[in-house]
Amino acid sequence: MSTMTITIERTPRTLQFSGQSIQIEELSIRLPFSRKPADLGELGGSDQHKVYITETKELTTAEFDTFARSLLVSRDWLRGKGGGTGDGYLCVEVTAPGRPYLYINPEGGDYARYVARLG
Repeated sequence: MSTMTITIERTPRTLQFSGQSIQIEELSIRLPFSRKPADLGELGGSDQHKVYITETKELTTAEFDTFARSLLVSRDWLRGKGGGTGDGYLCVEVTAPGRPYLYINPEGGDYARYVARLG
């Protein structure tokens, strides 16, 4: 089995959002977001959006697996974050060793309302 590595550019930007300047990193590709998926099996879709990363949340593999099995559960670390701007979403990037990258836009709530995955 061979391994393939793909590099996705991340460009630091200052974005105007709700009258504030915020520092983000923009992914060089658009990703399809799913609305209110219960778990990773429900991800996909055709709506491609720009991804604006506002922060990265690093989890252990066990924490990631628990999170990925129940995306609609309330989580304090998502509360009040996210939002949409033009054709992009303000996202919390969720990572764990050996797991796909998830991009979560809670749209101001405290659960994974809009979710895209990479990997």
